[in-house]
Amino acid sequence: MTTMHRWQGRERFVILATAFGAGDAFLDAWQAWRDDPQRCERLVYIAIEPEPPTRDALGAAQDAASPLVEALRAAWPPLTPNLHRLSFDHGAVELLLAIGGLRAWLPELVATVDAFDLATLPSDSDARLAKAFARLAAPDAMLVAIGHPPAWGAALSAAGFNVDIEQQAGRGAIHARFAPAFRPRRAPARMPAQRAEGERHAVIVGAGLAGCAAAWALAAQGWRSTLLDRHDAPATEASGNPAGLFHGIVNAQDGLHARFNRAAALAARGAVQAAVDAGVPGSARGLLRLETTLTVMQMRAVLHRLALPCAYVEALGADEAGARAGLALDHPAWFYPGGGWVQPAGLARHFVARAGDRAAWRAHAEVQRLERIGSGWRLLDASDNTLAEAATVVLANAADALRLIGAADWPIDSVRGQISVADASRLATPRVPIAGRGYLLPAIGGEAMFGATAQPGDADPAVREADHVANLAQLARLTGQPVELTPADLRGRTGWRCSARDKLPLIGAVPELAPQGARLEQPRQVPRQPGLFLFAALGSRGVTWSALGAQVLASWVTGAPAPVEASLLDALDPARFVSRRARRGPNRPPSSRE
Repeated sequence: MTTMHRWQGRERFVILATAFGAGDAFLDAWQAWRDDPQRCERLVYIAIEPEPPTRDALGAAQDAASPLVEALRAAWPPLTPNLHRLSFDHGAVELLLAIGGLRAWLPELVATVDAFDLATLPSDSDARLAKAFARLAAPDAMLVAIGHPPAWGAALSAAGFNVDIEQQAGRGAIHARFAPAFRPRRAPARMPAQRAEGERHAVIVGAGLAGCAAAWALAAQGWRSTLLDRHDAPATEASGNPAGLFHGIVNAQDGLHARFNRAAALAARGAVQAAVDAGVPGSARGLLRLETTLTVMQMRAVLHRLALPCAYVEALGADEAGARAGLALDHPAWFYPGGGWVQPAGLARHFVARAGDRAAWRAHAEVQRLERIGSGWRLLDASDNTLAEAATVVLANAADALRLIGAADWPIDSVRGQISVADASRLATPRVPIAGRGYLLPAIGGEAMFGATAQPGDADPAVREADHVANLAQLARLTGQPVELTPADLRGRTGWRCSARDKLPLIGAVPELAPQGARLEQPRQVPRQPGLFLFAALGSRGVTWSALGAQVLASWVTGAPAPVEASLLDALDPARFVSRRARRGPNRPPSSRE
């Protein structure tokens, strides 16, 4: 489109386009960005497309040998009905692919758009759609729509656009600039971190999977970070287990949990594969999750109704699932071809390595309290020595983050877990991980790992015989085979996971805990503590959630377009607990999930 020169000299430029087609307009924009020596630092291209092309159809009007076409095809995801974030040129170019219709997607996008390229619009003008464009528009955003009826001009004008209509090849062409007489205030929850001109630095407390992933995602947005951790190496607590699983889930209702886990699993696949390619122990070659309620025909009916492609998940009968596993299985299973396992500590270190010189690491730095100073924060240790000062702080230190912000009453549990490890020669192990009620991994370095227990509120660090017994019973149920092992044959490890009772992580700006005089029924209405962010409660899904969760966190901090829908942002938002309390009222007790 003709507005591309407007990206020159800017930190970020965001284009929203309809009619993605074979991706040619995106490829043209990407090439133009590469060719412009005065280009913006980062280009984000949001494409809304109800019928996206197959991988082989991409770049139909381009040179088949184009490196851009090859890169797009290599990154093309399973076409599941959600928002897909594809990253190119070391994160400087992003494609956000929204699979579905315009009316459904516009309310779900969280972005500040600089240019609208509207190749397709409904034939009848729509005031709601025009207002939706206005909600997304940056000041002076440009809008181009070719071949649309003049009535659209009136709708856009009423929404705050200055509109010109001309004829091009016998068709009406709309050119508009967003210049409303009144600029509505942005919702406080969606404000990025306040910072001085040119200042892009965050202090991250905690260097487990969450903190290390946050450093990587912020680096991809051009930010530096300093990781503070009380240990002498990253990922030594719950992230220190020998292996962790990652996979999506399928739910017939396709609710918030299923949607977030689907998007997160797709992001995890790319992160894990990059780590494995760099030498981290792991595999992204598939995972089986046993199904004990539905028949395989019922499972396939669910997949058909939800339009979930086999590149994301397949429904397999017990015999076929057993053949994939290399073990006899008694139940059908969901097969996730992009699932698998990885060493969590290795993945965490790989996140930091990918951040390069934009991430610094400080060991033996235990933050005891936070202190508000001017427009920033001071982080102090137990002796009240200053560890760091920063305008932007990310708390990624699991349950201890709640102590630092004074939210001890939130419905968050510290869950003890014990894994069991046996010599692989004593146990038949699968080709790919098997999960369900428990899990069993392929042999790793001559060892078979399975488990795990989950005990909220249990602070005992000892490896217990009773937990080995529980893991052995779980293993027998999982495989349907007798297990000829005793606790004496096993080794183990304990750790603690921070988990929210509603089974979703906490990602976003830290809310004011006792806000006054504000509407609080929705998370996006809740006032925030400036410059303070939370990325915690990854629970047992740290590997699955870390990559996408970090990208969500980075969008909060930097103001970049969100990589998930607005409804998912609300579901992950730490302010959800404040909103639930407000909706419940002071006289009703909270539910077990609140």
